[in-house]
Amino acid sequence: MAEQMTLAELDSPLHGQVKGERSVMAFPFFALSKGRRMQPITYADDYVSIEVRPSQTGVATIYDKEILLYIASLLVSQMKSQQTPSQEYSFTAHDFLRVIGGNRSARSYQRIHGALERLQGTQIKTNIEAGGEGEDGFFSWVSEAKMSYTKTADGGKRLNRVKVRLCDWLYRALIKDQKILTYDSNYFQLSPIERRLYELARVHCGQQRFFHIGLAKLQKKVGSEDRMAKFKSALREIEVRQPIPEYDLVVVDDPHSDGARMISSAGFGSAISKRNPMVLFRPKGRPRASARRVEVKLPADQTSQPKALPVAEPAEIADLEVSSYALEQASRLFPGYDKYGVLEEWKRWAEGKEAPRRPDAAFLAFFSTYAKRNPLPN
Repeated sequence: MAEQMTLAELDSPLHGQVKGERSVMAFPFFALSKGRRMQPITYADDYVSIEVRPSQTGVATIYDKEILLYIASLLVSQMKSQQTPSQEYSFTAHDFLRVIGGNRSARSYQRIHGALERLQGTQIKTNIEAGGEGEDGFFSWVSEAKMSYTKTADGGKRLNRVKVRLCDWLYRALIKDQKILTYDSNYFQLSPIERRLYELARVHCGQQRFFHIGLAKLQKKVGSEDRMAKFKSALREIEVRQPIPEYDLVVVDDPHSDGARMISSAGFGSAISKRNPMVLFRPKGRPRASARRVEVKLPADQTSQPKALPVAEPAEIADLEVSSYALEQASRLFPGYDKYGVLEEWKRWAEGKEAPRRPDAAFLAFFSTYAKRNPLPN
């Protein structure tokens, strides 16, 4: 494997924020336990299928994923500085541990060794396309991984640098699709389930007023194998502490609660109950949008005082975020079209106009008109 950087340049190569690829954030590709998982991970919905097979050391874990996030961040940093991104990376364990907040103990270096072994040994099969290309068969997260070390006075090994080659699938997704999101720096202090909840909120909520999802569907996307009651109990405990960076989580199982009214006010007709709970994610501390008010004078023959009437504000980007459900509907209703490209077209068209009350419906209506005006070739 060719070296990408000299050792002199490797002391602290990552100066920007940690980045992640959207599809890898959205679906359960990694085991949630530090223990060795020998059972495959499977996921399937109407559009996506995933199978993850273990090696002799088990399935790659959510903690092993830290190395992929670090490498993805180096790659994005290269792209931002107008460099040609490499598929091969060489970095110091010192800098990796600095970024994730790990200590430089012998145990941490052993952890890196085990993580690389699982990342290279785990086999993934998915119908998610990357860079406009699909793959039949299995791939590993890294196609090559090496660790260089020196001997200490007591005969132990001191890790100097790590060399990794990203798999083609993830490399294409990063450089071609560029569906890349920034992670909060506190992500690395979260528990496994909290990490997955943060990733899903980051993918699906964005700057929307909220994102909601059924409890069973959320458990499937998180990748939790707990009983439903235990999973709900874990969410209740998280609801009390609210440890997830950037987002608050609320379990909604009372049809008369504020959360249920919020979901209903946005035009969603979900039948919320104890047997059909929803989980609501909201950006932390985001002020609620309110209509601008102007003074409107009444005719001279009326003695009433001037009234402040609401005037619709023009739409901003934050008002034009659509849910994952709308994107799934777009895939089903308009197969063959680039739904993300049309989404950007709609945002450019809608920005500055009156903010839509139901962004999902407005986007799908725009998509329908777009498809009629831009028919696909036969």
